[in-house]
Amino acid sequence: MRLFLWPRSLAARTALVLVAGLFLVQGAALSLHAWDRIDLLRLEQARGLAFRVMAVYRTVIAVPEADRETVLAGFPHPPGVIMRLADAPAVRLPPAPFWVQRLLRVNLALAPLPPRLRPRRIVIRGGLAPGRVAVGMRLPDDGRWLDVTTPVPPLRPWRSPGFLWAFGLMMAVALGLSLWAVRRLTAPLRTLAAAADALGRDVNAPPLPEDGPTEIATAARAFNTMASRIRRFVRDRTELLAAIGHDLRTPITRLKLRAEFIEDEEQSHKFLADLDELETMVAATLAFARDARDGEPVVSLDLAELLRTVLDEAADARPEAAEAIAYTGPAHLTFRGRTLALKRAFANLVGNALAYGGAARLCLHPPDAVGTVTVEIEDDGPGIPPGELEAVFEPFRRGEPSRNKETGGVGLGLPIVRNILRAHGGDVSLANRTPRGLRATVRLPG
Repeated sequence: MRLFLWPRSLAARTALVLVAGLFLVQGAALSLHAWDRIDLLRLEQARGLAFRVMAVYRTVIAVPEADRETVLAGFPHPPGVIMRLADAPAVRLPPAPFWVQRLLRVNLALAPLPPRLRPRRIVIRGGLAPGRVAVGMRLPDDGRWLDVTTPVPPLRPWRSPGFLWAFGLMMAVALGLSLWAVRRLTAPLRTLAAAADALGRDVNAPPLPEDGPTEIATAARAFNTMASRIRRFVRDRTELLAAIGHDLRTPITRLKLRAEFIEDEEQSHKFLADLDELETMVAATLAFARDARDGEPVVSLDLAELLRTVLDEAADARPEAAEAIAYTGPAHLTFRGRTLALKRAFANLVGNALAYGGAARLCLHPPDAVGTVTVEIEDDGPGIPPGELEAVFEPFRRGEPSRNKETGGVGLGLPIVRNILRAHGGDVSLANRTPRGLRATVRLPG
């Protein structure tokens, strides 16, 4: 089951993994830093607490027993600290953990006192931050206990005011570098994908540059080799097709001459009709091969003017259908392409619309947000079965029988149109209209 937030692109996935790993590593490092800092803060708390308790203890034992209560009552202390002299240690708090007792006893033992003035016994209850600690020390002379109970503030390992700013800046820099590195590393893949798409549209697309890292250069070299082999394969097959079509012209001409000597007029007429159909197929095959090898240069042209010219020529060729021919769109639209090839492609689509649909209404749409120019040609014919809308672009594939078969070609018109448009980086598609009719949609990159 695909994760909902898992991105589709390789760059986004790599960046997400890098950022997640960066956060995990930083989190682990900060956790270790926090644990070490907590240990240091606990040691510092134990030292400070031992220093304050021993300061009270030294003051008490330095005065006579009769004055100790008075001195203890007047001893300055922060809020929350309780100091008292008693016959027994305080038991209000639970026994302190072992590590708390060890820290405090070690620091209490570091106080500079002669052995005869040291406490006879020390009782420690409670715990360190956050909480309270009670230290009871038995005085060496009168046997009473000095209890000092003090609150212990919570530990703040992130107390540094500049920590969050430094951490945020560090993460922002690391994130920016990661995204930049990912985009640089995946840029050749995007170039390779664009080159593969261009090769699918135009077999003569320019090769990829074979530079960059070793792996990228190797992939580009392999892609260029593959593209070269595809071009050679297409060229060989196209030349073979053209050669066969060209060589068939001579025997067809001889057969036409011999058919004139057939005494049966009906058989002679049928024989000549078959030869005419065969000659039409050969001419269409040669045209298909010629378009595949055409090296017409790309120039700036007025696409709107070209389309109006195609419609005017179609109206001159079919005066009876002139009222069913219409143009809608801008008066001028500059486009870079091959003039003759585009004219032939649109003339074929307009001719099909008139021959099979009785009308040709052409609409030119200016470039959209992504720069795509759209041309729509609509007719009023019976349309094409949905299962055949894409199949009619296959070579030698005729339309459905419901269309006039006598006026149809040999099935190379639409393949030629698609080849021309794909060589320009565009494409053509067919769709049935409601309630009847067909729409041919041409999309070209602006």
